[in-house]
Amino acid sequence: MNEKDMNEEINGAADRSASKPKPLRKLTRIDSSRNIHENDDNPAHEAHPYQPQHEAPASHEYHGRYEAVEPVRGYRGKYEAEPSQEYRGAHEAEPSEEYQGRYAAEPQGNFSDADDDFYDDINLYDDDYRDKRHHDGKVVEKRSWTDVLVKTGSIAVSLILIFALVLNMPILWYKEKGQPNERVSIITYFKRWKPLVNVEGPLEKPTQDFNVNPDMITADYSDGLDLPQLVEGQYTVLFLGFDEEEYNTDVDWVCQFDIAGGKLNILQIPRDTALPDYTSNPTCKFNSIYTWGDQSITPIQRVVNAVQENFGIPIDAYVTTACFDIVDMVDLIGGIPITLDNEIVYEADKIIPAGNVTLSGEQAEWFIRFRHDWLQGDLGRVQNQRRFMAAAMNKLFDIVNNEGRVKLYSYLNTIYKNEWIATDMSVDDLSKLADFASTLSMENVTVNMVPGEGADYYDANGNRVSIYSVHKQATIDMLNEYFRPYQNPMTSSDTALVEYVTDYNYVGFDDTAATLDQMENATEPPRG
Repeated sequence: MNEKDMNEEINGAADRSASKPKPLRKLTRIDSSRNIHENDDNPAHEAHPYQPQHEAPASHEYHGRYEAVEPVRGYRGKYEAEPSQEYRGAHEAEPSEEYQGRYAAEPQGNFSDADDDFYDDINLYDDDYRDKRHHDGKVVEKRSWTDVLVKTGSIAVSLILIFALVLNMPILWYKEKGQPNERVSIITYFKRWKPLVNVEGPLEKPTQDFNVNPDMITADYSDGLDLPQLVEGQYTVLFLGFDEEEYNTDVDWVCQFDIAGGKLNILQIPRDTALPDYTSNPTCKFNSIYTWGDQSITPIQRVVNAVQENFGIPIDAYVTTACFDIVDMVDLIGGIPITLDNEIVYEADKIIPAGNVTLSGEQAEWFIRFRHDWLQGDLGRVQNQRRFMAAAMNKLFDIVNNEGRVKLYSYLNTIYKNEWIATDMSVDDLSKLADFASTLSMENVTVNMVPGEGADYYDANGNRVSIYSVHKQATIDMLNEYFRPYQNPMTSSDTALVEYVTDYNYVGFDDTAATLDQMENATEPPRG
């Protein structure tokens, strides 16, 4: 039977069926939404509507006999890989999320109306927006140079703060001779570091009683100076200037800073002052104590002991220098302005002219060492050194007022680093004293010389020696008035001073107190 005959057969049967009525029977409605296998435990039997006998059960729309049914899972053929994203060809790289630049095409995504509004507000030439873009509904921001700088600055500040915290933590032990152990920070340790002390050595803590006045200084009294002090309220520095051979001391000053009283008192000790119990030199002069004193202690300690035991002045620290170092220090600060009544001829080719001059380093050395033309010899030199002292203090005030304290500290640091001095003070200690000195007025700086007179005596070998004999009682009176503001008055039994001349022939130096104001306008010592 061919296809045509089969079609006629089917059409004829259909016509015959339509002409003959069939009996009605009750049909059961099938609920396609109910799982007909609800009592079946097989999960593979899923609910589906009933399909007629000759209709293929399809989950997808039927497209005809010759039309391929689209696979449920998007099957694309034997040789085609199933992509997880849009396929771009065998030789096309998979798209990445990396930003391709401000002029690159934006990747496609699901954008909302809000995204369109966002891009409408973007100015590609604005620093705040040009590195922003939308991707997959998210804002991606590339860091600008400002962000980098802020972040870097924040990290740097944090590191600095951490470093400062460590530097200020009390983690180091510090021991100063005569003082108890103390835990200090790294900064404090280096502030107190005293590398120049190795030249002369540290000072021994004195055993003598300085007879502090309890009515003036109580146990809880403090003058505010952050330095160890033998007597609270004052700080005293011994200053020694050596000759070219660094053998004898040509300049011997005791500088007492009255912190509580706001004053500076300077005691000049003539180099020829006779202290026979403190030197083995036949001359028994003060300037020989450093070299010829007690050999069981350091040279600087010999001089300190002599000052404390003869003049009753507690020494807290010392500074020593040589005449050639004074040259460098004066040149460093630009010279010392001074007015000279007459020219000074130190040597034939070393002349300082009269009038208003600015002493260079070399001229300053000539000035403070010059003595042969003075009527009183070495006493004339001591008086002339006062004029230099007044001029140097004026220079100090000028530096502070015109250049600032920072500049002054810079000078001190340079002096310290170049080792133009030897001292048991740190640069921080020197700065504190210089800072205090810069606040003083001219009338609050007083200079005294040890009262006495020149005399001759014959040593054990019969040699005639010229010395400076101390006027003992006049010296005691001067010390009580100017150098013992927080101590009980000194008596004759409190000092080791020796008088060679008891029948005074000269009392002109018994009252030598002069302020810087007075010294600034003073004339030079009489010449011989």
